[in-house]
Amino acid sequence: MAIKNKKELVRQIEAYGLRHKLAELAKREVAKRPFRHLPKQFSKGILIGNIAIVPKKHTGTRYAYVIADMVEAKILHDDINLKQYSWFNLGGNAKNFFKPKNYSDIINFLNRNKKLNQNIHILGAGSNTLFRDGGFDGTIIKLGKEFSNIKILSDGNLEVGAACLDKKVANFALENSIKDFEFLSCIPGSIGGTVAMNSGCYEHEIANSIISVDFLTLGGELKTFKRDQINFYYRGSDFGETVIILNVKLKAIKGNKIEIQKKQNKFVEQKKISQPSKIKTCGSTFKNPINKKAWELIKQSGCENLSIGGARLSEKHCNFFMNNGDASSKDIEMLIEKVREKVLRKTGIKLDLEIKIIGKK
Repeated sequence: MAIKNKKELVRQIEAYGLRHKLAELAKREVAKRPFRHLPKQFSKGILIGNIAIVPKKHTGTRYAYVIADMVEAKILHDDINLKQYSWFNLGGNAKNFFKPKNYSDIINFLNRNKKLNQNIHILGAGSNTLFRDGGFDGTIIKLGKEFSNIKILSDGNLEVGAACLDKKVANFALENSIKDFEFLSCIPGSIGGTVAMNSGCYEHEIANSIISVDFLTLGGELKTFKRDQINFYYRGSDFGETVIILNVKLKAIKGNKIEIQKKQNKFVEQKKISQPSKIKTCGSTFKNPINKKAWELIKQSGCENLSIGGARLSEKHCNFFMNNGDASSKDIEMLIEKVREKVLRKTGIKLDLEIKIIGKK
């Protein structure tokens, strides 16, 4: 992150615990006049232990500085475009993008963030997230492949890392003759997001298989909650954006491999028939109201052929909103609001979002 003013630089220096070290270094070369931000001897950058302070750009007599932990230099990036991380293929830039390699990386980041107090968003597979055109003024945390482990525990149950894709869990369960995870083959997310959202389909949801969840609070505290400590509801849970899910323990029930394969194939075939594929979409846009189907309400309200800019509804499933190739995030969001208004006017039912809309307008 480029630091463009003295106040932000001071906050960063405090967060990294560098105040006294910088003061000592400055005293050694008092003859050199200070810049507005840092003593002049630092204008070409300085390394203190693992911490580097380097100028990112120079305009006249002003510098924009970057403070970085060199150990984390390959995992903490600034000004990353978010469109590559959303299935809509839309969005602006994130101020910071953090991809930790291990548990310690996360703890170090969270401890530092207590002082920086930046906004944080936990990103899974990006299959249900619309990033706004204005980007995200904070840090996006995305767990990498190091958190995508899956294994059978000594008690026969499954332990799954939060970044493990749902489809991988379904296939692993199939290979090991474990039933009740067939529905995950139709959910295009990662298990951490699936647990946080209590995702499901075809009358199944992940909450029914959970034994316990390991997670970090944003304050850096590691906790484990058993199933009865977690409040799950339709397409949601108490986890929300307040924790970083690390691992999930899932109940493994043995079944007949042939029957499991048949059931999984049936779900996949149903999805192919009823839902669009190979398009820029984030799946079901609205949650189903109680005893209703969102797509039926949308169709009933005459919204099927609505479009704004490059955003439109799928002809195959009108609860799927699409980027037709030249849409902006604003187009998608405006179309969402237009559909919601028409459904409310026609049916008296207010549709709630299933996708997440993140960032600055």
